[in-house]
Order: sequence, then C-alpha cells, then structure tokens
Amino acid sequence: MAFLRIVTLSTNVPFGCFSASPALASRLHTTGQRLHRGRLLQQRFFGLTIRLAKSRGIASPPMASDAFVALLNEQIAHEYAAHQQYVACAVYYDAETLPQLARFFYAQALEERDHAMMMIQYLIDADADVITPGVDAPQVAFADIVAPVALALAQEKRVTEQINALAGCARAEGDYTSEQFMQWFIKEQVEEVATMSDLLRVVERSKDDPMDIENFMARELPDEEGGDPTAPAAAGA
Repeated sequence: MAFLRIVTLSTNVPFGCFSASPALASRLHTTGQRLHRGRLLQQRFFGLTIRLAKSRGIASPPMASDAFVALLNEQIAHEYAAHQQYVACAVYYDAETLPQLARFFYAQALEERDHAMMMIQYLIDADADVITPGVDAPQVAFADIVAPVALALAQEKRVTEQINALAGCARAEGDYTSEQFMQWFIKEQVEEVATMSDLLRVVERSKDDPMDIENFMARELPDEEGGDPTAPAAAGA
C-alpha cells in the first residue's frame, strides 16, 4: 500500500506520478480485473486438475513443493499475528481518542487477515494441507503515540524478509507456480514498508500535536474505494 494510492493495471502508483483521465483509469481497472480473473482461473484449474487426478487414482506431481507448503503455513501464522498486533495498535489509538490513527490500523489489521486467507486459499487450490495456527498475544501497552508506528514498521520489514524467503524457496524448489503466487506479496510489501516509513516520519514530527497527525491522515489517507483487482483470491471471499 503506497502512502497515497490510485488504482492501476498491476501495481499501485504514488499520487502525483501521473494524471490519468477517468476513462483511462476505468479501462486500466477493467483490464486489471480481466488479468486477475485469468490468473485465478489458472490457479483454480491447477488445483482442480490435481484433485481430479487424485480422485481417479492417477499419480500427479504436487502443485506446490513440500518445503514451500511448510513455509507458507508458517507465514499464515505470521500474518494472523500481524493482524492481532494491528488490532492492538488500533485499540490503543482509539482509547487515546485519535480516530484517524485508529481507523488506519483497523484497516491494516483487516489487510493482514486477508493476506492469511489468500495463502489459505492457495494451499486449498494446491491440494496441500492447511494448518490453522495459534498466535502469541500482541503488545498492547505503548510508551507514546510514536511507538505503535515504529513497531509496525519493524513488523513490515520482518514480513518482507519472510515473503522474500518464500519466493526464494519456491524458486529453489523449481516450484514456479508458487513463485508466481508470491509476486503480488512482494509488491505489496514494498508498499507496506513505504507507507509505515512515511507515517513514522509524520508521527515523529508532530508527536507533540496529535491533532496535526489526525488532520494529515484525514486529508492524505482517506478510506480506499474497492480492492486491488490483481490481488489473489482469499478463502471465504
């Protein structure tokens, strides 16, 4: 997620990089949706083919390597832990009567939950085992209004390393379908780290005047409309 975003074909471009007419933006959005549907159909086709062959007793190579499946199940736990941590950050800001910061972190929590559900759906489609994880309790006490954002940035950097390791594992295993699946998450993490880095600078600069932060976020980070048409399918969606 970039600090300010507009919808594009396959990536999110920071506000101000170019101006697109409404008609062009609509065409790009439609094309992105078509590409996304094609990729999802391909993913579902692989999963259906594997399950059909299995039901008929026909041996077929797994869609995802065992090493990748094990790592992806671990990542599902990391994504749920990130969800819980962002809920805790949002609750802290809510209790401090900082609704814009709370809104932002509630939305971030939902994004992390959706990431976990995307990974679950991929494992289901790959006819691989899904392990529903338990997670450790998140940090709920913070020294000041800067601390949750600093924690969030550290968390996003850690998740970026985990996502890159997943892509590296898929490539090392010759699991190119799984490597392709991870490309969206790699792009997403670049944006997540950029967002938290920018937000941390804003919060550090205005920590003594929280209303400046609130006004900034209301102006520069409005609620997003619609989802990313290039995102993988999420289980239960």
